[in-house]
Amino acid sequence: MAAKPSVIKPIISKIYCSSSQAVLVVRRRPHVINGGGFVVTDCSQKVAFRVDGCGILGTKDEMILRDGDGDALLLIRRKGAMVEALSIYRKWKGYTLDYEGSQDQLVFCLKEPNSCLARTHAIRISTKARQNKDRDFEIKGYFPDKDCSIVDSRGNTMAQIGVKKELMASKDLYHVVVTPGMDHAFVIGVITILDYIYGESTRC
Repeated sequence: MAAKPSVIKPIISKIYCSSSQAVLVVRRRPHVINGGGFVVTDCSQKVAFRVDGCGILGTKDEMILRDGDGDALLLIRRKGAMVEALSIYRKWKGYTLDYEGSQDQLVFCLKEPNSCLARTHAIRISTKARQNKDRDFEIKGYFPDKDCSIVDSRGNTMAQIGVKKELMASKDLYHVVVTPGMDHAFVIGVITILDYIYGESTRC
């Protein structure tokens, strides 16, 4: 019996979806030399994405996800801290950019539990998928340990973050296994926010 083809699930664009499982490698850039952020390569060691954090942009709570050619895909920013002071969640939003590099369309919203009010709540992500109804995701595990996953509302793992044995010698390298059909750019956008939340390479 033939295997059922993978369902393509574009959130940012179908060009970032693959019909087969993908393994991406994340390499963090040092703040001193490159202003922080990180680079993502595919299985052929070709640069697939770049992330610029506030060390490069000079703006707190703001990052840009770029494709392998350096073109901006997403502007990621956090909602004003004053507005969130009494909220259970801190909200991060990812926007596509127009041809002039200005904020265009909301793609997803990540809700980070406010540590003072909701320590046990999970990090949740809602999307505005262009060809599907809104879908929800959740982070399982603990990102600083590089042992976590992005799961959908049915509990299916969409992306798994971990460290391969051959990468364990460097604290600046880890891998992401993305399931067939899932949007790679969306996954890296979520990882960009997790990196910032936990004070890693994108944070000043």
